[in-house]
Amino acid sequence: MNSTVVVALELDRALSLLQNVSRPQQLFGPPGADEQAARAAQQLYRQLVRALYPDLVPSVQRDEATKATAELNRLYDEWRRLAGQTGSGWTVATRRRSYRVDGPPIRGDIANLYRASWEQDGQPVSGLLKMPRRPADSDLARQEASALRALQKGDLEFADYVPGLVDSFRHRDSGSGRQRQVNVLAEVPEAVTLADVLRAFPGGLDPRDAAWMWRRLLVAVGLATRSELVHLAVIPENVLIVPESHGLVLLDWCYSVAVGGKASAWVGGWRQLYPPEVLAGQPVSPATDIYMATRLMGLLMGAGAPAAMRGFVAGCTLAQPGRRPQDAWELLRELDELLVMLYGPRKFRPFRMPAVPGNTKATRRQ
Repeated sequence: MNSTVVVALELDRALSLLQNVSRPQQLFGPPGADEQAARAAQQLYRQLVRALYPDLVPSVQRDEATKATAELNRLYDEWRRLAGQTGSGWTVATRRRSYRVDGPPIRGDIANLYRASWEQDGQPVSGLLKMPRRPADSDLARQEASALRALQKGDLEFADYVPGLVDSFRHRDSGSGRQRQVNVLAEVPEAVTLADVLRAFPGGLDPRDAAWMWRRLLVAVGLATRSELVHLAVIPENVLIVPESHGLVLLDWCYSVAVGGKASAWVGGWRQLYPPEVLAGQPVSPATDIYMATRLMGLLMGAGAPAAMRGFVAGCTLAQPGRRPQDAWELLRELDELLVMLYGPRKFRPFRMPAVPGNTKATRRQ
């Protein structure tokens, strides 16, 4: 029996089982609080999710399977609530795993981020589920997933500089029926954004502290170039740092395009960080990301940066893309030479700060 026939049979059985079910008890049994009942309900739920997963069923039954999956999620959430296993959370299921979402969303520029938990290799794992607020922005979520997959195939030495993509899938709202592309991202513990740093140091950050952030940001930009991508959203909210370990992660690859492409969207709250070619709808290049990263670091340091460093910033943010540096890795070597000239041999400098939440708005090109 071929795999297509097996999938069709599993789907028909699942649809038949869900037929005429209106209450979770009819599907999962009495909502007992014991572990055995919870395990049995979870096992049935996962079996049904695998059978109904829309991307793997015959195309003529895809809409039916999508609606059935939304109803299954509703029934399972209600059963868990009755069993006292959850409060106001909800479940998002894919063929691979089930994500339990709890707590209020973190509002990003175009998407809400929800804290989620799931099981992986029998162990509890947590991360972020990223869902566009408008279904029309699902193309940006798909672009992010595509970019992260390309980056994950690149230089593994620097894999921690970009978010880990756990999953990407379409999700239909059980209430409205609207579909959105959803990405699940690995968590970055103990991280704050450069927007937090800006608020914590309104008079400007000591350039010696900015140095390690700048170096790592150029590595992230260089990784984009190696995958023939331009990030196009190097703004404070999208740069995570881990103060204790001096880690850095460049977030939000929704806006990224191939080198030579044109921006379809930009973050309107940070228009001053964008170079002229983006705002004019012209082709972008690695020099575009270098411009944004350098403007951001200049903003972070403020007027207190040494004259030589301010000159370095000016040379990387010229209006004409062809006159700017084109290679982030070469620019990193030049920055290292400047830092040695100004501050001597590199050494670890502890950095501590309070975390402060922030928010931005997005502007989309039509």
